Amino acid sequence: MKQQGKKKGRGEKREKHFSPFPLIILPVTFCTLIALSACGNQSHKVTTSPTQSPARRETDSNLNFFDVIFEQADEVGRPIWKVKAKRAKYIKEKQIGQAENPYGELYQDGKVAYQVQGQQADIKQDGKQLFLQGKIVATNPHNGVVLRGNELEWRPKEDLLIVRNQLNVTHKQLKAVAQEARVKTREEHMEFLGGVVATSTEPALKMQTDHLFWQIKEEKLIGDRPVKIDHYQNNQITDRGRGDTAEVNLKTKIATVTKNAQVELLDPPMQIASNSMTWDLNAQNVSTNQPVRVFHRAENIRITANQGQMNIPQRIVYLTGNVNSIGKRGQVLKSKTLTWYLNNHLVNAAGDVFYRQIDPPLSFTGQTASGNLEAESITVHGGDSGGRVLTEIIPQK
Repeated sequence: MKQQGKKKGRGEKREKHFSPFPLIILPVTFCTLIALSACGNQSHKVTTSPTQSPARRETDSNLNFFDVIFEQADEVGRPIWKVKAKRAKYIKEKQIGQAENPYGELYQDGKVAYQVQGQQADIKQDGKQLFLQGKIVATNPHNGVVLRGNELEWRPKEDLLIVRNQLNVTHKQLKAVAQEARVKTREEHMEFLGGVVATSTEPALKMQTDHLFWQIKEEKLIGDRPVKIDHYQNNQITDRGRGDTAEVNLKTKIATVTKNAQVELLDPPMQIASNSMTWDLNAQNVSTNQPVRVFHRAENIRITANQGQMNIPQRIVYLTGNVNSIGKRGQVLKSKTLTWYLNNHLVNAAGDVFYRQIDPPLSFTGQTASGNLEAESITVHGGDSGGRVLTEIIPQK
């Protein structure tokens, strides 16, 4: 590129010291403009304020400037970052520019993606990456996401913004802490890594895992590692979920928990386990079409079935397909379907009913049954077709 307005003597020496920057514009009060070649087709510009009498100090290893603007453009001339600082210097040994207390904008496709500020910015000579350090605040002006941390890295060619070191993320829909966040600005996807705790306001829940994806536009949280989910009502935990993977749709308020999935209720104290479960946080019900296990801790009753559903507010459990219920004294109730009313401790079973208890030892078969399984008070019926109940009394040895 053509060099303009060269000065002789000491002026030429200063140009040689500053040559590692691709393009440098010095103050007009100096009547000096120096343009040097950029890496590739990119342009990098450092501009000092023309409205003040700037101070400049040279050493053998760096140059210092006041009131400067760092600018970087892509191959077609669109800006990819612009950083302002009251003071900046170029460190020859590290071949980077440093700006103190910077404020700037990060661009993607020529549009502002994030507004950033920090205590220090490191800008590499090749113009491919921008580093900010010390109490970083990055704000997305379009969706309102705010990231805070102690380190920020912007890789415009990869469309990747990284914030790490005491990361804290706030948004009207979500708050999160983690070791690191990686943001794809075009897709509006954010990836959290390490010690992730994400809290949403609606629905009111907290997710804990080591790896979490946030699809901001789709309003989804996706965990592909073991995850714990706490659901709140009136600032109190009402139920908990866990699994090897989970997806929470913040718009529909439905969570899908898969692989070793469990949902635990505090009142009544119950656990529902399956390979995959749908947890409707708004309607407050849990359902699965895969083999399911239900355990009531207080009554020590375990039930398995091919599929099931629980209505949490009404405290009713519906189970279908190979239902097998076992009470704390070894009593067994088998049927095709079973409805469990937790409030009054009653069950209604239907379809090929079989009931057996140990003390006193007896068993029944029929088409329907009802009663209190915990109290071993079960009535078996023959069914609407008039079938008879078969009773078997097992003599004690």
